[in-house]
Amino acid sequence: MTLPEPSVSVLGLDPTHRNCVLNGNAFQQDAIQSYNGWQYACFYSQLSADSAKEPLYIHLSRRKLPEGKWETFVFDDYPQTTDDGHNTVQLGICPGDGTIHLSYDHHCDIVRYRHSHPNIAKTPESHTWTKSLFTPHLRRLPGLSASEDALFSYITYPRFVQLDSSLLFTWRTGKAGLGDDHVAVYTSPSPTSSTTNYGYKILGTNLKGVQNNPYIHGLDHRSGRLHATWVYRGFVHYTGWDDPNDTQHKQQAGPNSGANNHDICYAYSDDGGSVWRNGAGVVVADLAKGDEGVRPDAPGIVAFEIPKGSGLANQEAQAVDGEGGVHVLNRDALEGGMRWKHYYRAPDGTWTQRALPHVNGVQGGKRGRLAVSKDDDLYLILPDHAASTLTILKASKKSNYSDYEVVWREDGFPPTEPLVDTTRLQYDNILSVFTRSSNGSDLDSHAQVDVVVLDFKL
Repeated sequence: MTLPEPSVSVLGLDPTHRNCVLNGNAFQQDAIQSYNGWQYACFYSQLSADSAKEPLYIHLSRRKLPEGKWETFVFDDYPQTTDDGHNTVQLGICPGDGTIHLSYDHHCDIVRYRHSHPNIAKTPESHTWTKSLFTPHLRRLPGLSASEDALFSYITYPRFVQLDSSLLFTWRTGKAGLGDDHVAVYTSPSPTSSTTNYGYKILGTNLKGVQNNPYIHGLDHRSGRLHATWVYRGFVHYTGWDDPNDTQHKQQAGPNSGANNHDICYAYSDDGGSVWRNGAGVVVADLAKGDEGVRPDAPGIVAFEIPKGSGLANQEAQAVDGEGGVHVLNRDALEGGMRWKHYYRAPDGTWTQRALPHVNGVQGGKRGRLAVSKDDDLYLILPDHAASTLTILKASKKSNYSDYEVVWREDGFPPTEPLVDTTRLQYDNILSVFTRSSNGSDLDSHAQVDVVVLDFKL
């Protein structure tokens, strides 16, 4: 093992009385992020350490890097009450005006959102860290009109992605197996602009489902290119599927479960999410011209044909290296057993896949995370589905990402889908992992579990 022991900082108590984990899910992009020498993290916890366990509230933390003390405040104006692992909180930071954005508590719900005043992330030391820096709870994105509300009335999986000086917001509409992904962009006035207008503009539907829905591994913008990989989930009709009040699809099981996931697909955009191209560079959707998005039958988007029932996960992980190589973490059972796999698109467009050694892939198990270091080495942060073990593998750029070495493994981390501060990793080569940590054994149901950040010096 080659990684030194990490420094560990505690953000707060994790709500272990819930059935579903809310702090640490693979589709959170992001729950931890750095900007301008400060790091920010968001999580759910009870109001205070000595308060009632319910309801939960969004906590927002910041610290000055490299080793400042966390400051945390609570948005006590919004109680979170739904025990559903989809209903996470994620943050984004807009480089253009230094605003911090939060979206939270969604599983086929009206948009829930708030943002800070301008320049909070640009001049953090000038502002006392309190909720007064943010808007109240909002049900509409700034800049949009009431005529656009319908597109935000039934959303799941919101994501923020930095895009030069702007910020992308993406979300799914519809339900499991029957939905689309959409994209909007938040822009702020330039320093030389005479206008003070800011807000979102809807670009359109970037991924169109047809009797299925796309589940994206992630969206990464690097060197001017926005990369997306995803799997599809086919839809199985059931009694009541077309009832607007139907909630059967929220059960995380049933006919539209992960058993219907299939294929790993890829597309990219060089203009911030308007024109989408397949791996060969052929345009497969132009949103500015009114196209309905990349359709499942678009030519050249399938990187790997993986049939339904193969154990393919939805929304596992994606990362992009400095040369434009695209890395995907997922799992399938196509080679004689269920294995975690590293699917890799080299800069020349060639795809390869390799089963991961040293770890056991489990169908339906907790999902892992990918991260690319400042030196372009790949780190795979992998939880155990049943035990409290967290493992980190390294695939070096020198080996063309073909050798996998265990560089760290330790117990004390309840099954959680780890998250990574990718911006900090590129800035100072510190791997900050957001996860949960227990101070007791796996068998101790009364052990305290904390939301923590592990900082590895690479």
